[in-house]
Amino acid sequence: MSNRLFQGIVHQMRDEIDRTIGVIDETGTIISCSELSRIGEVLSKESSEVFSAGKEVEVAGYLFRPFGSKMHPEYAAFIENTDELSEKCLGLLTVSLSSIKQYYDEKFDRSNFIKNVILDNILPGDIYLKAKELRFASDVTRAVLLIRIEEKNDLSVFSIIQNLFPDKTKDFVININETDIALVKEVKNNIDSKDLEKLARSIADSLGQEYYTHVLVGIGTTVVGIKDLARSFKEAQISLEVGKVFDTEKSIVRYDNLGVARLIYQLPTTLCEMFLHEIFKRSSIDSLDSETLFTIQKFFENNLNVSETSRKLFVHRNTLVYRLEKIKKLTGLDLREFDDAIVFKVALMVKKYLDANPVKY
Repeated sequence: MSNRLFQGIVHQMRDEIDRTIGVIDETGTIISCSELSRIGEVLSKESSEVFSAGKEVEVAGYLFRPFGSKMHPEYAAFIENTDELSEKCLGLLTVSLSSIKQYYDEKFDRSNFIKNVILDNILPGDIYLKAKELRFASDVTRAVLLIRIEEKNDLSVFSIIQNLFPDKTKDFVININETDIALVKEVKNNIDSKDLEKLARSIADSLGQEYYTHVLVGIGTTVVGIKDLARSFKEAQISLEVGKVFDTEKSIVRYDNLGVARLIYQLPTTLCEMFLHEIFKRSSIDSLDSETLFTIQKFFENNLNVSETSRKLFVHRNTLVYRLEKIKKLTGLDLREFDDAIVFKVALMVKKYLDANPVKY
């Protein structure tokens, strides 16, 4: 990264400075130079004198000035000739190189800092100290969106998402692993969760329509303060996992919209198995065929309305009543009764959850 940054500065200055300029690293290797053919050349003698002195030195007709961290400079800028003009030009070059290095180091450190925060890899007591050191705005409202790539391709989705959010001081795009990318987004205090859903939809649409990449997006709740970003990130992870089980058709899942599914996800599997065993004493839920389960689904979708459900299923009302009676005999639950319907709905979700065996966070 440094080589490319430094070469950009050197390239811009070479027309203004009528002499050879460049940068060497601690090994004495020229990593940037106005004479491109010299990049990769090793100046062993010069580097040993420059870095051991720790200050500007003259070696073999060139001026060298180290820069980097105060305690341990990692680079040295050099310029051809040793006259007064060369000394001034070297000073300007060093200031420019130091500034660009500091800017990008700080940017890199901020991204690493945010990654450690959301992954819970930093002690709570160190969070605000590090945030102050990096001049990172702590007490603002943010939300974490977790973007999961369903199909791997050669396209750099990470770079594309970075380009969608160019303000690197407010929004952070973090590469979590091969499939997951976290977006830590600064938002307004009064933002609605539906607005975050629209944002997620725009990301998914951009990647899908322009780059043919299908993604799922989990949305954590908004938080104030940097410490709670880890919670928002975990909520986004849970959203994707719960959505994979209960909302398989959705590509955008909000944590605050998971409802009962979120509670079921947090239950121990042993407790879920006990619940199913207690509810279906007369017959196992597995004994219900696909047609019966489809009927139940439509009955729930139509708010337990027998007439409306029979119309949607294109069956006679009495046929639907007969099916509901059959379900009552098999399970002991009358789905026309609200309390029984709730129990049965939860039981179906618990069964689906156990079958999916999702990853716990």
